[in-house]
Amino acid sequence: MHIDFHDKTNSVDEAFTDLIQRLLNFTAEQENLTKESEVSINFVDNDEIQTLNRIYRQKDAPTDVLSFAMQEEGEGELKIVGEEFPVVLGDIVISIDKANEQAEEYNHSLEREISFLALHGLLHLLGYDHGNTEEETKMFKRQEVLLSEFGLERR
Repeated sequence: MHIDFHDKTNSVDEAFTDLIQRLLNFTAEQENLTKESEVSINFVDNDEIQTLNRIYRQKDAPTDVLSFAMQEEGEGELKIVGEEFPVVLGDIVISIDKANEQAEEYNHSLEREISFLALHGLLHLLGYDHGNTEEETKMFKRQEVLLSEFGLERR
């Protein structure tokens, strides 16, 4: 999987991006994605993610992660066809401010929190959701299994 990182905060260590790259490649293998799949990950601050959250979700508050899928078909859109091109899954936006807050709140490392958020975002791009109890159970169980198998269990 090709991952294009954009750090608008200039605060994300290369070790974090390397870890995320390995985790998402592991997840891509587990989810049977093509090696040509592409995703972008954007690291932003609370102000920027709040703006995006307000525009796209009508929630005027910062959040930890947002996902913008490219493979979803909107109402009235033409079906996406063609398997000769890379599968562009979409964009993941992670608030570094929120990741820091949540790592402290949940008493685990920033490394684990950013990895969790990147994985959570990727699973949304793959169609997982948590709009109801059944979907939430399925998605959160998959997250924990993947993090555990990768070696990033909660401490």
